[in-house]
Amino acid sequence: MQFYTKTHPYYCGIDLHTKTMYVCILNNEGEIVLHQNIKSQAEPFIKLIEKYRQQLIVGVECIFSWYWLADLCRQQHIEFILGHALYMKAIHGGKTKNDKLDSEKIARLLRGGTFPMAYVYPQQLRPYRDLLRRRSTLVHMRSEVLAHIKLTHYQYNQAYFENHLGKRHNREALEQYFTDPTVRKNIEMDLAVADHHHDLINQLEAYLCRHVKQFDPRTYYRLRSVPGIGKVLALIILYEVGDINRFPTVQSFCSYCRLVKCPKESAGKLYGYSGGKIGNAHLKWAFSEAVALFMRESDRAKAFVAKHEKKHGKGKAMSILAHKLGRAIYFMWKRNDAFDEKYFFIN
Repeated sequence: MQFYTKTHPYYCGIDLHTKTMYVCILNNEGEIVLHQNIKSQAEPFIKLIEKYRQQLIVGVECIFSWYWLADLCRQQHIEFILGHALYMKAIHGGKTKNDKLDSEKIARLLRGGTFPMAYVYPQQLRPYRDLLRRRSTLVHMRSEVLAHIKLTHYQYNQAYFENHLGKRHNREALEQYFTDPTVRKNIEMDLAVADHHHDLINQLEAYLCRHVKQFDPRTYYRLRSVPGIGKVLALIILYEVGDINRFPTVQSFCSYCRLVKCPKESAGKLYGYSGGKIGNAHLKWAFSEAVALFMRESDRAKAFVAKHEKKHGKGKAMSILAHKLGRAIYFMWKRNDAFDEKYFFIN
């Protein structure tokens, strides 16, 4: 966790919502100089803070609608920081909770040097990261449709089809398994939806692959040098991380990827682990998939997991390999190296 500790003449805490936002500005002595609820629009906000904008720091809790405010502050040369939502528990405590109190608490966290910072993802890359995340939604929707086709097969006890339905050519003429015209219509509808999503996903992946060659092609192809990491996993890792230099150590990178557990200790006693949901869920999924695919393509990876499985179990053994792979990718990225499997298993 990183705290914002710089000092400013004025501190602006904002409790942001989609239609309104409560703005609280404190001076360096901790006195409230402005406290007002306004519309979540650029013009009212700039007009409200005009008197203080040259010496102001703006802090907002990380919610889905922070993009426009971060971009506005950047355009107006106003310093902006984003608060980590899971760490900002101070604004959720107390007997009474409302927007006015929350905005003041955010401002006081800023002034007191206890404002937990989150990463403000670069404006030019945000649309591509969001588009890539949207791909996951489309894949889930296609999977639901394909699962319904299988369920219908089980309902009517039809001849089992062994081919994987995720591939388009394996879905041809599936409606012929069913004699009832209404059931066949149901399957035809599922197939049409699955084929449409299949085309959308392919178009989306092609678009992102074209962009990544303009953004950072060298890192993209270095990531693909890891056995098991294909174009989709490389895109996810690249766009979710963005700038590797924002992680000062390999430990902070692995923690952000949810590849390590955080112990809870007091008085020399271990009380378990916490913080499992703090970090990037997309990177956690990507590394979990990468390890499974790595084991398919590498005999050394299989042997590594088998060795640790005897002591820890298979799930823990794969987690150890995922952590090791995360560390390797961090140093690959930092040193501009390709993946070396021989060196990977020596260290």
